[in-house]
Amino acid sequence: MEIERKFLINTLPDGLSKYPSDTIRQAYISTDPVIRVRQKSNDYILTIKSQGLLAREETELPLSEESFSHLLKKADGIPIEKVRYRIPDSHGYLIELDIFRGAYEGFIMAEVEFPSVEEALAYTPPAWFGKDVTDNPEFHNSRLSQRNKEEIFQFLNALPQ
Repeated sequence: MEIERKFLINTLPDGLSKYPSDTIRQAYISTDPVIRVRQKSNDYILTIKSQGLLAREETELPLSEESFSHLLKKADGIPIEKVRYRIPDSHGYLIELDIFRGAYEGFIMAEVEFPSVEEALAYTPPAWFGKDVTDNPEFHNSRLSQRNKEEIFQFLNALPQ
């Protein structure tokens, strides 16, 4: 079970370069159900996710580089490229800060995973976090992949503050 909250980021934290990071490339074979292929450094992964916002089932299976390349050609939508920083927070959770590249250059979002729904709901994010978008399915990467950068930023500008 994946239990996570998602936040938009307006200001990057100080000292970002000191945190470990991975370059990620991913695409969606299907967005309903969500079937994703991902390259994270030298690892290749097929992921299947159930429906849901705060909590949903997630199954990951390893892929070979050849299988990843084959499936990537069958992707629906725009492939997503991002650098993911792993930042420990003061509550003992891990912040995954995604700085998007390529087709989504300039978009920044963070995810925080939790062991329980109760802990997720009780979480107080750091001051550098922006709007909580956990309950908005438009911020699932699978949905983002169906929009171009201009559409995403128009959508962001239309969000209530």
